[in-house]
Amino acid sequence: MRLYRPVGLEELLSIYNAGMRAFPPRLPGQPLFYPVLKLAYAQQIARDWNTRSGTFGGYVTRFVIDDAYGKQFPQKQVGAADHVELWVPAESLDEFNQHLTEPIELVDAFFGDEFKGSIPAKGALAGKSAFEQMEALHGLLEADRKTFSAEAMAQHAAMFANYPYWERTDFARATIDEARRDQVLAQLAAVWAGEFKI
Repeated sequence: MRLYRPVGLEELLSIYNAGMRAFPPRLPGQPLFYPVLKLAYAQQIARDWNTRSGTFGGYVTRFVIDDAYGKQFPQKQVGAADHVELWVPAESLDEFNQHLTEPIELVDAFFGDEFKGSIPAKGALAGKSAFEQMEALHGLLEADRKTFSAEAMAQHAAMFANYPYWERTDFARATIDEARRDQVLAQLAAVWAGEFKI
């Protein structure tokens, strides 16, 4: 059974820190975990709700659980015909995670104007918003490739969460054109693949 889960920044980081193999426990007062059955519905929630509060970022995850296990949970239509959710009791989430048949994937993302991103607490990117991080990474790539590489590895979780924002953002006011932004992103990917040359 293929399912989708719209999440905010904090939940995405929790998923990332679990190796993309588990959703975090529900908070007190959240009796249900409710992934959705349609990508379009997950995108609508991420775009129209997650970008307007909290960290102002909405991410869409996709995952698969084995069919036999998934069929025990009720499917509830909560609006339009494609607004169908799987209602999983919060106390079943640990077991639910054990029935994921492949890693959770990040498949889409949306950002409000007030999105600041995942902000590292240390290193060359400490205290910088996602926008400021791109400025700093661009400068490091030009001037200090060793530090660029070290930051790409040390701040991997923040960069994972901010990468979709960077892909979708115009950095012209920071005098970084699209080609230069894409060069920074390509070099980050090269670091993670072990192919970056210092």
